[in-house]
Amino acid sequence: MNKNLLNNYRMAGYLLIALGLINLRYQTGMSGVVGNSLIVIIPGALLLLSTWLPGLAKVLDTRATKSIVIVTGLILIAFAILN
Repeated sequence: MNKNLLNNYRMAGYLLIALGLINLRYQTGMSGVVGNSLIVIIPGALLLLSTWLPGLAKVLDTRATKSIVIVTGLILIAFAILN
């Protein structure tokens, strides 16, 4: 697998985790903030974890998976920012 691609997936995972934690901190006191933050944090953590597991890392190299991760990531980023 391409190391640059793997690093991009890792950075995307870190980004989602960071956005979820920032969302959690700045919306403290609002109802549903933990659930909304976890909607962003959990996929980020799963993406990050999948880059360290050799079997899942190979799956990340397919064209379909790249498209799914990009679209899902953009939706989660928009959700974190607009929520």
